[in-house]
Amino acid sequence: MIGALILISLAFNIATGGLFLSPRNVFNITIQTVSVAIMATGMVFVIVTRHIDLSVGSILAFASAVAGVLQVRWLTQDLGLELGNPLIAPIAILGALLVGTLIGALNGWLAGYQNIPSFIVTLGGLLVWRNVAWYLTSGQTLGPLDRTLLIFGGAEGTLGPTWSWIVAVVAAAAAVLAIWNGRRNKARHGFPVKPAWAEVVLTVVIVGAILGFIAVLNAYLVPENKLKRIFEARGETMPEGYTAGYGLPISVLILIVVAIVMTVIARKTRFGRYIFATGGNPDAALLSGIDTRWLTVKVFALMGFMAGLSAVVAQARLQNHTNDIGFQDELRVIAAAVIGGTALAGGVGTIYGAILGAFIVQAIQSGMGMVGVDTPLQNIVVGLVLVVAVWIDGIYRKRLGVR
Repeated sequence: MIGALILISLAFNIATGGLFLSPRNVFNITIQTVSVAIMATGMVFVIVTRHIDLSVGSILAFASAVAGVLQVRWLTQDLGLELGNPLIAPIAILGALLVGTLIGALNGWLAGYQNIPSFIVTLGGLLVWRNVAWYLTSGQTLGPLDRTLLIFGGAEGTLGPTWSWIVAVVAAAAAVLAIWNGRRNKARHGFPVKPAWAEVVLTVVIVGAILGFIAVLNAYLVPENKLKRIFEARGETMPEGYTAGYGLPISVLILIVVAIVMTVIARKTRFGRYIFATGGNPDAALLSGIDTRWLTVKVFALMGFMAGLSAVVAQARLQNHTNDIGFQDELRVIAAAVIGGTALAGGVGTIYGAILGAFIVQAIQSGMGMVGVDTPLQNIVVGLVLVVAVWIDGIYRKRLGVR
């Protein structure tokens, strides 16, 4: 997946005359990918347990509608709070997360305890929740939103160059520690390990990718007019010739935290082991004492939580709630998980693979848009990539002797 992403990026960079890998475009692709990538981490668990969730885009839309109505109507017009009040953003975020989690739990209950196929349950949800959101907002775009919430969207909330470098150094050190601890643990238990030179090369590549990514984000400069407004808000005059880079978006930092937490859940917790055991062999998991029905509820509730979190990020990036927010995101999320190596047959999948898959999908769409490819053809290409990814995965699994 990393190789595929690099090849796609280089191809589009050549086709666009170097614009595709410009700091501005890398920044935009990154913040556009976050909401889909967050949901893709939850979709991994859903697909691993041999289910599917077609309703995530509609759950995102409804959660965004709830957060938007809380900010624009209920808390401001009805309760008299002013935008900027420190209570508004936390309540709106909590509302989105709660709504998403409850809808996800309902999907899980219907699939797990009522034995309705998850395909049907979530297909119904796809139709229901987006239209419930339309009625909730009366079909109107909601805005302006609370300024505090907007920091989770991208350009309005970044760490700046200094803190971005600090995060990069910490992430690079953590990557080096993880690689060499993994090697030491394998050697201690008698498992085969890569040659030392291969581990060194891998470490250098990963550290270089982390530091290079932050360098590109820091190279994207904040527009001069925006900097002047920031200084004026402080009652200061901007020094002549002053420049500043955006750095790492807070939304990307949220994605990193989600990726770490979901990876720990998958690899280090009983809940994660139950998910992969159930996906590998549901009958054996049930006979071994795993409550697969309750597990289904928890997996779908987690998926709903991720959709609610993505609603906050997507709404903050757009700086409004719109009727088409999250439209067709369910397809992008499933594509990201599958392209990232999650097997539709269940039992196999990784969090980092799903995130890479999300970046690949967004890179393909953004690149084709930059070279002038029509939207219908973009969707055709993404669909073909999804089919080819599943086909390659099937061939790979057959060669490994895995069903």
